[in-house]
Formats: sequence, structure tokens, C-alpha cells
Amino acid sequence: MRALVVTNMYPTAAAPATGTFVAAQVASLCDAGVEIELLHIDRDAGGRHVYRGLGDTVTKLVQAGDHDLVHAMYGGVMADVVTRVVRDRPVLVSFCGTDMHGGMGNGVFETLSLRYGVRASRRAARRAAGVIVKSRNLFDALPRSVDLSRVWIVPNGVDLARFRPRDRSECRRALGWDAARTHVLFPALPQRPEKRFALATAAVARLNRSAAHIELHALERVPHDDVPLWVNAASAVLLTSVDEGSPNAVKEALACNVPVVSVDVGDVRERIAGIDGCFIAAPTAEDLAANLGRALEREAPIAGRERVAEVSLERIAEKVLEIYVQLTAALATRRSRAAARRTAAAG
Repeated sequence: MRALVVTNMYPTAAAPATGTFVAAQVASLCDAGVEIELLHIDRDAGGRHVYRGLGDTVTKLVQAGDHDLVHAMYGGVMADVVTRVVRDRPVLVSFCGTDMHGGMGNGVFETLSLRYGVRASRRAARRAAGVIVKSRNLFDALPRSVDLSRVWIVPNGVDLARFRPRDRSECRRALGWDAARTHVLFPALPQRPEKRFALATAAVARLNRSAAHIELHALERVPHDDVPLWVNAASAVLLTSVDEGSPNAVKEALACNVPVVSVDVGDVRERIAGIDGCFIAAPTAEDLAANLGRALEREAPIAGRERVAEVSLERIAEKVLEIYVQLTAALATRRSRAAARRTAAAG
């Protein structure tokens, strides 16, 4: 199986934390036996101008390569272009979150850009031979005209080898965190408006009024290799996003047996359902503080790791490979039938 993967999210030297989940999925597919050619459209470095000439670039790669299918790992303008120019083999598009829902932009221009990206995603979803969405809320956001028999809900996988339980005290000492304080991790950049860092800060401040001595740490400028250290050093992970698909931060916390407190977003409710010590809260400082306080009262690790075994990198790679096989088999069947019709007509 050969696949051309086109993505605008992938780690680089300048942005090593960008698209790490895409890199992990590509690596796991290679481990599963897929031969992958990667086309990274570096939007972080080039801005929106990187999409100029993308159609020609993809067309040349497809014509020169012997790819069985093309997999666009993110929606928006990129997926719109790829599904428009590739017509002779299956195109699979993975939608991750803001590409289908939009989001909160920093300013009018970015907000309008996000809205246009959603329209581009909807066009790509209609054209694609197959669609992967990361969660049910993204499935529900697809255009009604999309054939649901070619849509799969497949969350991003979690690397259980990297994200595993470690001694909390040792991790805190490694990071230089105060052992006398309680530490909570906000697993996102504070500058991203859709993550609502101010709401997380307000919830922690509310708890600290009662002398709780909680310190909130944002996952900012942290090397990807160090993220498991930060997760294990925390007493809880706090998620306050307006919108998510299947947030990796939640699955990674569960893999480390670290409690999660989150607003009801993406597939978080499904992931933490029935796990003692994890809570869904209303998007208010009061309710988040109340549920975070309950999570922090727990001293024993949660039983989260066994729950995320079903979304390990290896199992998710198997599911994606099954989709590859199904899409390429469907194309082979159509070509065979078309050839049979031509032969019958010639006879």
C-alpha cells in the first residue's frame, strides 16, 4: 500500500510541537507496512500563500508516483484543493476540529478566514472518496449530502510507550516545581482564544481563595519529548476549550493515570465516562473550580490507562489501514466494471 499524505500540520525545527499527532499517525502507518510519501505544506512558515500552486504540486506528485490513494490530514483550503485536483484515485480527508467547526479567531480577518476554511472543508467532504472525523460532533457537522457510508469516526491515537505513569514527585523535582504546592496543567497555548485560558485561570483563582495553593501551568514552549514529564507532574489536567475534536491532551493524561477535569467538548465525555476522579464541568469558573477541587482531593491514580488502550497508536493505525484497503478495493471494483462495460460495448 502506497499513500501520498498531504498535511499543513507537521513538526519542524522552528515549530517542533506543531502537528505532532499527524507525525505520530504517519509513523504508525509506516510501522503497519504503508509506504508513505509526505507533502508538508508549512503554513506556519509561509502563511496562506503556501496554498498557491498546491494543485500543481499535488498533481505532479500523483502523476510521478504510484500511490494507491491520497490522504489529506486536515481540512480547509488544503483539502479543498487536493480533492479538486486528484480524480483518478481515492482521496481520504481527515477532519480534526476547527477545520469543520471554525473557531474563535484573533481579530476579524482570522475569524473570516476560519469561516472560509469551514466552507472549503464542506466542499472537500462532498468530493472525497472517504472521510475520517475525530469525534461525533465533527460527524454531525458534515454536510447532509455526504454519503455516511464512506465516513468513519477514528480519533487520533495515543503513544502508550511515551505516555505512561511516572512518579509524580520525581517529575516535579525534574521540572523544579514547588513540592509544597498543588500543580494543575493547562494543556494548550494561553494565546489561543478558543482554549479559554482566562476561564481556567479564574477557576484556579477561585480555589486559591480558600488557601488551596494551586499553581496553573500552561503547556507553552515545551519540547514535545518533555510533555509526558509535565503531564505526570500534574495533579490534574484542566481543559476549558470552546471547541475540540478528540483532544490528545485528554487521552495522554488518561494514559498517565492523571485526572481530567473538562468542559463538555469534543469526545471528552465519552473518553472519561465512568472513570473515578475525572469530571465534566459547566464552562463557568464556579463549576470548574468545584469539580477541580473534587479531582484534587483524590490521592490515588485514576484508572485511565486501561480505557485508552483502545485508541493506542497501533490500533488506530490498523483502523486507518482498513479504510485504505476498503477505498482502494472500491476503486478497483469500479475500474473492473467500467472495463467490462467497454469490452461488452466493443463486442
